[in-house]
Amino acid sequence: MKRRDFLKNTAIVTAATALASCDVQTELRLGSDAKNTSLPLVISTWNHGIAANKAAMEVIEAGGKAIDAVEAGVRVPESDPEMMSVGYGGLPDRDGQVTLDACIMDETGNCGAVSYLQHIKNPISVARKVMDETPHVMLSGKGAFDFAIEKGFKKENLLTDEAERRWKEWLKESKYQPIINIENHDTIGMLAIDTQGTISGACTTSGLAWKMNGRVGDSPIIGAGMFVDNEVGGACATGLGELVMKTLGSFLIVELMRQGRNPQEACEEAVNRIVSKQEYKDMQVGYLAIDKEGNYGAYAIHPGFNYALHAAGENKMHNAASFVTK
Repeated sequence: MKRRDFLKNTAIVTAATALASCDVQTELRLGSDAKNTSLPLVISTWNHGIAANKAAMEVIEAGGKAIDAVEAGVRVPESDPEMMSVGYGGLPDRDGQVTLDACIMDETGNCGAVSYLQHIKNPISVARKVMDETPHVMLSGKGAFDFAIEKGFKKENLLTDEAERRWKEWLKESKYQPIINIENHDTIGMLAIDTQGTISGACTTSGLAWKMNGRVGDSPIIGAGMFVDNEVGGACATGLGELVMKTLGSFLIVELMRQGRNPQEACEEAVNRIVSKQEYKDMQVGYLAIDKEGNYGAYAIHPGFNYALHAAGENKMHNAASFVTK
């Protein structure tokens, strides 16, 4: 074989090998369970995600950024007294106090959070102020409240008549027992990719009903309730926060995607980390995840976790697969 032909054939083989390797890596990254949709997209937890997604997508379609979209989106259930696990109208702790937790994170890694916040209807917007206007990540309790008042937020009574009625009914026995998928709502976690391909996330809740006063769950904790890395993707959690905090589930999911797992595989592994080490029989946790390409995943410990996906002009509910199948 002439030297020129040898070099030509060698180059062809080398290129073919590289392409084959690339295809294998892509297959490993996407996996058989990967679900792809067009961009932009918004995804959020539970039934209240439909209205929240609509508000978020309106921001994106008007040219807004993902960070503005997720804030606007989760403000919808925060402001709705019918949503009794988020914001105004949320069920109180065992002392009858409504305390709120929230966090938000943008594509640059900037983030803000509030915990044990009282009397402020939209904690996600206070968290946004913490992110944008302070050198801190989290403010808590009276400090968070004072900061909110300083920034122009209005002090309000968040305990609605219905929430107070349920609390007084609970007081008759004062029995604390978490209930899986109670009333099909819980924390709202939201992830969005805008038209520029940037990712942001938000998470907000009134926490467990009848919790001990002072209890804070996973929702305001970056890496537990929600985490975003614009190079990779994002993840958010819902359910019993203690289980999420013990495994830093959202951070774990993003790191698994960085290592090559697709969003579905990463969500499943995060649930597996819980069930392999924790008592989970009566405890629910659900995860959502997205990557840069628009692949998404959802998985929970028990059946019943659903999520809203807004993409390709449709805003629909979907049921997540689960570790427990019955």
